[in-house]
Amino acid sequence: MHNVPLVLAIAILSSPALGGEEEIYGTWKLASMQRKIVETGQTLDAFGPNPRGYLMYGQAGRMIVMIATSTRAKPESIEKMTDQQRADLFRSMVAYTGTYKFDGKSVEHHVDVSWNEVWAGTSLKLDAVRSGDRLTYTTAPIPFAGDGKISITTLIWERLN
Repeated sequence: MHNVPLVLAIAILSSPALGGEEEIYGTWKLASMQRKIVETGQTLDAFGPNPRGYLMYGQAGRMIVMIATSTRAKPESIEKMTDQQRADLFRSMVAYTGTYKFDGKSVEHHVDVSWNEVWAGTSLKLDAVRSGDRLTYTTAPIPFAGDGKISITTLIWERLN
């Protein structure tokens, strides 16, 4: 009987609930992605009106994300793809993986592999609001990946599992 409090204390202290990560484990689908260009105040659909994307968080502390515009041109084949088509495809997506920390109010992605080497080795901190099966992320004013304009981007994710 004397060991029950000790076992309970160990279970509580080893629970991931203390870090909040369990609140975002799983797979999320991108519902919308808008950005506000700081200089002009203009609000745009960041990757078009129907961006495609998935975000996955694992219990081991790793994450992966891929986002693409819904209007990506499909080249005829890999063999016939031009350098311009490759550049256009590169500009119409974002993808990276790394580790993460979530505290219930913000998430920090520590990027170790990225579609764009400029991001490798950096950290991206996002304000986070979780409401049921929706997760809303807002960036600080940062250069937008597509055109480099300083923007605040809001991403709304819906839980798949």
